[in-house]
Amino acid sequence: MKSLIDIEFWRLVSAYVFVLFVLLIFQWRGISRKMQLTVATLRMTIQLVIAGYVLAYIFDNPNAWLVVGIVLAMEVFAIYNIYKRVPYAMPKALKRVIASSMFAGSIVALLYFNLVVLNVSPWFDPRYVIPIAGMMVGNAMTGVTLGIQSLLDNMSNNRDKVEAALMLGATPKQAVKRYVDRAFDSAVLPTINNMVGMGIVFLPGMMTGQILAGLSPVTAIQYQLAIMLGILGGVAMSVILFTQLAYKTFFEDAQLKPRLKERK
Repeated sequence: MKSLIDIEFWRLVSAYVFVLFVLLIFQWRGISRKMQLTVATLRMTIQLVIAGYVLAYIFDNPNAWLVVGIVLAMEVFAIYNIYKRVPYAMPKALKRVIASSMFAGSIVALLYFNLVVLNVSPWFDPRYVIPIAGMMVGNAMTGVTLGIQSLLDNMSNNRDKVEAALMLGATPKQAVKRYVDRAFDSAVLPTINNMVGMGIVFLPGMMTGQILAGLSPVTAIQYQLAIMLGILGGVAMSVILFTQLAYKTFFEDAQLKPRLKERK
């Protein structure tokens, strides 16, 4: 197979023409997103350059504690990002549920995938652990975020129905079952949609990168299949833990607590 094409610096810079193109469209249509796109582009560039040099050092100097620290930092950032995305002032109990669900679900999926599916040796090999952890944690973060937004919206919009069910003798678990199920469905649906279109509608980034790097398409497909199934498992574990624990924080002595206030 042909070797990977080396992107010269000026050719890489030329790719930013696409950003200028979008900025011109924003200007033409009067869309107030120019500053947001500019900041996003700068942040992406700086963050990826820093990440590239850091990963290059870590790959050349593998260390178990350093790899574990990076994975934990990913978890902390993901959990913090979930907190920031939720438009409600959440109680501490709900925040603990989010943190524990994110951590347990994504870490269990990561360990199973690396130790059983890939049989990574040594177990802390950063070339496998860090990129796969990024995909696992990132997708679990998206899933939990969608799940909590769905659950909070449904609990707010259907509060009267939940109270009516409780008055008729339903347990809290029975009263909110449909809303918990909707939250889980909302959280895993994007992953399922990606799986449906993969290979026909689009080639995923991981597979494309491996093919560009000279790996056999068949081998790239094997890795992509494995990682997508791992992502599905990580999202499902994180979200099911969240939904099964989170609804309990809305009740006290089988009665609904006051509504959560929206953040200003």
